[in-house]
Amino acid sequence: MRKLLRRGAAAFAAAASLVLISLGATPAQADSSAIPSGMTWTVLAKGTDGTLRVGADSATDAYNGDTAATATLPMLCLRVNGSAVPSGITPDFYAGWARGTVAATPPVLGKSLTSRAAADAICARYYGADWREAEFHDGRYGANLEASGGWSFWAYGYVPDGTRFWTAIDDQPANPWN
Repeated sequence: MRKLLRRGAAAFAAAASLVLISLGATPAQADSSAIPSGMTWTVLAKGTDGTLRVGADSATDAYNGDTAATATLPMLCLRVNGSAVPSGITPDFYAGWARGTVAATPPVLGKSLTSRAAADAICARYYGADWREAEFHDGRYGANLEASGGWSFWAYGYVPDGTRFWTAIDDQPANPWN
């Protein structure tokens, strides 16, 4: 009986996948066993004035996510408060200035990050209403920091070395909620 039920469940899952694909879903989206992944960043450098550079490294996949949403990791949070660029940092596209402070939350289950709003709410719960999840494009550069870059940014703050943390990306499906 169990064998028959398992075969029936497998057949149902296969049929559901075919229906989803016929409706335009990709095979990965149609695979009910596919686990969403989220993009993660790490600390890349530390300045002498309380600044640090966070961003993508060789493990980061900004296009599909690099860590299964079943993982439990800290989130990178940001409070933009208009902080001026400190001396010694020259913002550019790949290492902009975030105009604020970063901090990491205690570890969070990726599957609990069901939307950008849910992620932002976790940062606000730990650090205050003006905090949100950091995003791939938060680094700013140019004469008046008018341009937005990507891949990493500098900010004030502290996050632990050697730790990966969930970081949002708004223009790719590389978040745990995608």
